[in-house]
Amino acid sequence: MKFISQEKTETNTVRLKFLIAKDVFDAQTEKVFQRKKSKITVQGFRPGKAPRHMIERIYGKGVFYEDALNDLLPDEYEAALKESGIKAVSKPSVDVEKIDDEGVLVVADVTVKPEVKIEGYKGLTVAKESVKVTEKEIDEEIGRVRERQGREIEVTDRAAKNGDTVNIDYEGFCGGAAFDGGKDSGYDLKLGSGTFIPGFEDQIAGHSVGDEFDVNVTFPAEYHAPELAGKEAVFKTKLNGIKETQLPDLDDEFVKDVSEFDTMAEYRADVKAKLLKGKEDEADKAFESKLLDALIEKLEVELPDVMAKTEAENMLRDYDMNLRQNGLDLKSYLQYTGETLDGLREKFIPRAEKQVKIRLALEKIAELEGLTVSEEELNKEIEDLAKSYSMEVEQIKKYISEDDLKGDLLSRKAMDLVKAQAKKPRASKKKETPKENGEPKDGGEPKDGE
Repeated sequence: MKFISQEKTETNTVRLKFLIAKDVFDAQTEKVFQRKKSKITVQGFRPGKAPRHMIERIYGKGVFYEDALNDLLPDEYEAALKESGIKAVSKPSVDVEKIDDEGVLVVADVTVKPEVKIEGYKGLTVAKESVKVTEKEIDEEIGRVRERQGREIEVTDRAAKNGDTVNIDYEGFCGGAAFDGGKDSGYDLKLGSGTFIPGFEDQIAGHSVGDEFDVNVTFPAEYHAPELAGKEAVFKTKLNGIKETQLPDLDDEFVKDVSEFDTMAEYRADVKAKLLKGKEDEADKAFESKLLDALIEKLEVELPDVMAKTEAENMLRDYDMNLRQNGLDLKSYLQYTGETLDGLREKFIPRAEKQVKIRLALEKIAELEGLTVSEEELNKEIEDLAKSYSMEVEQIKKYISEDDLKGDLLSRKAMDLVKAQAKKPRASKKKETPKENGEPKDGGEPKDGE
């Protein structure tokens, strides 16, 4: 490959010109001929025996050119791109300008990484929420653990009440006729859970085992089955059984069962610490998100559409992967929701555009600050990824490029710098109460020293 020139044709677009040497092109054309000759029929010759000049006379001199170019262009273009020093963000639009005795002159129009400017990224003023954990929150968390440790026992000596799990048979009628999906037997229903339509569970409370009774309800106006929406219905119901949840006592034995601690005081302290850590993590994420929004405001860039579209495509692929992990796929999701693939792709564009701008901002900050990634840091990142994915280090190296990892680490360092340099907003000063003769205007007692 001989690099000819590069020229900026418009914002974020560069035209590269390079020459594929004649001997290289001729050699590849011969390889294509040898590869395809057995499939070309020429009258008077057995399959695969027709000479090349005869095939070219019949089918045209350039009969093998296209395949030869398709074979050569990827590597030749990459070499030209490397020599030009530009960073492409899209596949090129390639045109062959001429083929002559010097070789093949190729013109490639390519979208490149945009020029980025950012100032004022140090000392951003962003509020970070202060967090605390109340005794009520500790009680609620312990209560949830206690609920999970509860056991259900049969109840025969009282009527059902809110919080019980009842076993029922039921059949629904609307206008005197049974309707589809309105019948079941041996169904376990926790009263107060809101599982059934409003009013249903309330009317079971107060009944005892063996009772048969009617439950009268009205379907919500926005009910998913249009034929039932807003209509009155009667459910013939039988109460087969009642169970209540028996909770363990909140004592040291409970603590030993659910934790590594021996006393309630130790357990409460640990619960508080974990709740506080969770809140601090959330506050830190919210703080970082505000910082990133502030960074984008400082960014000057004309973003190529293709960068946002490429990022949106990556998001779409990740979304499909998440759906598959939950037993669904993108095709089924689209059928279920009635959305189109193009519509879903379009929804990702704003978030994709923001993500690209964030990456460009952090990359520029890393460049301006002269941030670097050492071999030790890179190796540690690879080892950490290998552990998290339960893979060998060499496997990680095959799947993830070191350049991408370095970029991630640099962005992370840039973000740490921005966070460290951020300032807290000034607290607003409260107006002091006007005083007369050393006393507060409202008649309250003066403070010490006044």
